[in-house]
Amino acid sequence: MPEFVKAAKVSDLKEDMGVLAIVNNVEVALFLVEGSVYAIANKCAHKGGPLADGHLLGMDIICPWHGMKYDIRTGKAAPDAWNKTFSVASFETKIEGEDVLIKM
Repeated sequence: MPEFVKAAKVSDLKEDMGVLAIVNNVEVALFLVEGSVYAIANKCAHKGGPLADGHLLGMDIICPWHGMKYDIRTGKAAPDAWNKTFSVASFETKIEGEDVLIKM
């Protein structure tokens, strides 16, 4: 059964910027947007680009390597992405006190 695991502290996150966390040996990109935390796999489905280093535009993260866009809420390709078939894993999140937890 999947369980929530600590990924970061809320103070580690910055509004509208990605942060890399390694949880159970999995690279996860965390995003704080308007007080909510979102988590997706850090590696772009195209060539493995680091999504935590991408440019966040609204709720879409743009891969810094080739411009692929993903919705940070679902991990699916953004509606205007150049390849609509790509997706990355997304993880449920919650905040407990100062801790950001994700369901692995």
